[in-house]
Amino acid sequence: MQAMAQTIALVDDDRNILASVQMTLEAEGFNVRTYTDGAEALKALTAQPVDLAILDIKMPRMDGMELLERLRRSSDLPVIFLTSKDDEVDEIMGLRMGADDYIKKPFSQRLLIERIRTLLRRESLVREAEASPQGQGNPESIVRGDLVMDPLRHACTWKGQPVQLTVTEFLLLKALAQRPGHVKSRDQLMDAAYGEHIYVDDRTIDSHVKRLRKKFKASDGEFQMIETLYGVGYRYREN
Repeated sequence: MQAMAQTIALVDDDRNILASVQMTLEAEGFNVRTYTDGAEALKALTAQPVDLAILDIKMPRMDGMELLERLRRSSDLPVIFLTSKDDEVDEIMGLRMGADDYIKKPFSQRLLIERIRTLLRRESLVREAEASPQGQGNPESIVRGDLVMDPLRHACTWKGQPVQLTVTEFLLLKALAQRPGHVKSRDQLMDAAYGEHIYVDDRTIDSHVKRLRKKFKASDGEFQMIETLYGVGYRYREN
C-alpha cells in the first residue's frame, strides 16, 4: 500500500517563487498548497492543516512573523522561513518565536528539499513514539537532576513541569544533556539537530539555544543549566 503524499503549504507574495518551488516540490512527490499572503494562508491552514509550512517573512496584509505567531497558538507543525533580508533581526526573531529553520533568498531548491525531508522525518519519528504503548517506562529516557527527557515521545519536563520544545530544540537539548560537563561545538550541535549533510550557520544554533533558555526560564527563573563557552560552544552543567 503506497503511503499518502505529504502536504506542504508555501506562502509567498512572489508568484514566480511560488510557481518554481511548487513545481520542484511536486516533482519530489509532495502535495503543495500555495498562498500569496498570510491572512489567506492562516484561514486555510486553520481549516485544513498541512504537514509543513514554508513562509516568506515579508508579505502584505499579514507577514510571516504574525502568521507564525498565530499558527503557534494551536499548532506545532514544522515551519521554515524564507527571507531576502540582509538584516538578521527578523531571522532571529522568527527562530525565537518557534520557526524550525530559515533559508535566505536566493536559495538552492535542493537545499530546501533536504531541509523539508529532515524536518518531516523528525516529525514522523515523534508521531510514531507518541502512538507507542504508554504502559512501560522508556529505557532511553534521560534524567539529569530536575530534567527528564523522553526521546521516544518527544516529552520534556523540568521539576515535574512540562516544557514544550520544537523538534530542533529537543534534539539540541538532548545532545547537550547526554554528557553533562562536556562541551559541544556548534558544528556538533548542527549535526545533532540537522544531520551531517545539512549546513546552517552559527547564528541559527545560537538562536535555538537562546530560545531553549527562554522556555526553561519561563518555567524556572533560576534555570542556568545551559552554559556558553565563548568561542567554543555550549555544555549542560553537571549537577
